[in-house]
Amino acid sequence: MFIVIITLAIIASLFGLLLAYSAIRFKVEGDPVVNQIDSLLPQTQCGQCTYAGCRPYAEAMAKGEADINQCPPGGEATIIALADLLDVEVKPLNAEHGEVKTLPTIVRIDEETCIGCTLCIQACPIDAILGAAKLMHTVIESECTGCDLCIAPCPVDCIHIFEVKPTTRNWTAELPDADFASPHAG
Repeated sequence: MFIVIITLAIIASLFGLLLAYSAIRFKVEGDPVVNQIDSLLPQTQCGQCTYAGCRPYAEAMAKGEADINQCPPGGEATIIALADLLDVEVKPLNAEHGEVKTLPTIVRIDEETCIGCTLCIQACPIDAILGAAKLMHTVIESECTGCDLCIAPCPVDCIHIFEVKPTTRNWTAELPDADFASPHAG
């Protein structure tokens, strides 16, 4: 009887050690769904979705507090990817958060008109605008996401929107029409 108790204690200890090791080795940090959602978002941190950045928006979507169609910089491709990941229906971009753009946009500052007020610098969520107080500002076009948040605070209207024409470096394939049917379907 004593040998049986010792054997069971040893087996229980081994299973306990195995479980402790597994808990440490295979620990998952945070919510993996939030990480997946966040990886699909454009990471512009523009706030057009009404959240402070892409991560808080991803957390809200994972909790069911936000819809998938609130990200203008991500556009239709992001909405489709989010719908696929979350297994929900694709919806058009919510007009309250921005407009659908046929081509991506950037902004440029008319440097001769700029008075150096720094309001555009403060409004840019990704620091794509360079300049100093009372000196002209300029946009780093490769960093600009086209969120247009710098336009409203400009007191002299020297910031203008420009469409980014497709080149071999920024071209993307167009999505098929909604009524597109796969030749392999049913």
